[in-house]
Amino acid sequence: MNFLLLSPDTTISSASPAALFSPGRGLSNAPYPLPASAGISRIRTSWPALARLFLSSSTLDAIDTSPLLTRRAWLGLAWGAFSAASAAALAATGRFMFPNVLNEPPQQFKAGFPNEYGMGVDERWKEKYAIWLVRTPEDIEQHASGFYALISVCTHLGCTPNYLSAENKFKCPCHGSGFRTTGVNFEGPAPRPLERARIVLADDGQILVDKSRKFQRELGQWADPEAFLKA
Repeated sequence: MNFLLLSPDTTISSASPAALFSPGRGLSNAPYPLPASAGISRIRTSWPALARLFLSSSTLDAIDTSPLLTRRAWLGLAWGAFSAASAAALAATGRFMFPNVLNEPPQQFKAGFPNEYGMGVDERWKEKYAIWLVRTPEDIEQHASGFYALISVCTHLGCTPNYLSAENKFKCPCHGSGFRTTGVNFEGPAPRPLERARIVLADDGQILVDKSRKFQRELGQWADPEAFLKA
């Protein structure tokens, strides 16, 4: 800590700072008189006092009217940025407390009664459940009339084929794979037939489709009793 040792009747002059360091010299005409007290007075130096001692009044005025932000404004800006960053970090941390939820349709659903369907491909469940329900007079595997549920996912890269009723086939818009209404692939890059979903009769007599169980023809699974509903 630095102190100035001056006589009791000495005053600080802003016009002559060098006089502070000249022993034995008194200063006059200063705006900051020292308090008169017995003995030697100790005056603690500080930045505002030194600024007034070593800077002219015109320089101080220029600092006060500077277009730059004041110290208080800079502090406010810094605290605002810190608060915003803290809030963003807190929100990001809280986001991990809530896992992503996919609102997927149920894997199992009732598709109505058998007498509600005519022969051919029915697309009423494609949009919601990604299923074509097909009624055929004779299945190529089980050689009986009834229903099978085709999963509307191309076996090439997973696109959704379209049913072309005029050509009586399923056609993938991505890479041109083609499937017959039985689900068997016959053109394009698809390596295997479409998959079938489990299809049975529920206790109330409605058709029950369960996509959690799938059947592949190349594995001989289309012959499974639950891969085809006889009707």
